[in-house]
Amino acid sequence: MVDTVALTELAEHISMRRANDVVSTEVAFGELTVNATPSGLVGLIEFLRNDANCRFSTLIDITAVDNPQRPARFDIVYHLLSMYQNQRIRVKAQIREDEIVPSLTGVFPGANWYEREIFDMFGILFSGHPDLRRILTDYGFRGHPLRKDFPTTGYVEVRWNDDEKRVVYEPVSLVQEYRQFDFLSPWEGAKYVLPGDEKAPEAKK
Repeated sequence: MVDTVALTELAEHISMRRANDVVSTEVAFGELTVNATPSGLVGLIEFLRNDANCRFSTLIDITAVDNPQRPARFDIVYHLLSMYQNQRIRVKAQIREDEIVPSLTGVFPGANWYEREIFDMFGILFSGHPDLRRILTDYGFRGHPLRKDFPTTGYVEVRWNDDEKRVVYEPVSLVQEYRQFDFLSPWEGAKYVLPGDEKAPEAKK
């Protein structure tokens, strides 16, 4: 069982010690979330790692969330674990699309590939990163797939060309017939009866 009292006390401790870096804290569903300023991220997380009352020595994950309707479009989210205190913490910061986030690689070297993935998927830049380049998509890939304005079909399709005996990249072109989705569902007026549906008329008798 999660000790919410301990998490509340931890939140107060962090807010007091890093007042300039912390925007707000929240304990919900047995987890502590600290909302931070983008400029204070590195200092705050370094404090969480080194402070005797925190000792969040393990970086579990870094990810991002796209909120295109907001002026500060992205949330960048860090998850940390303290094996010494048996606690977890989430650190979040809201950033604009044109804002550059300080890299965490100087505090946790393992942040390297997480930040590369966020750059690849969301297009968020990290200052001070030693090798910020794509990690999941191909070289020359256009766009960032986890942005909510990225088309589900993408911009380019890759296929093997038998004539040229090589992989070719071409603009996506969908044939109109593939845009017609008929799932043969009785809820859409089709005459097809799904297995088990024949029992419904019997139940009415």
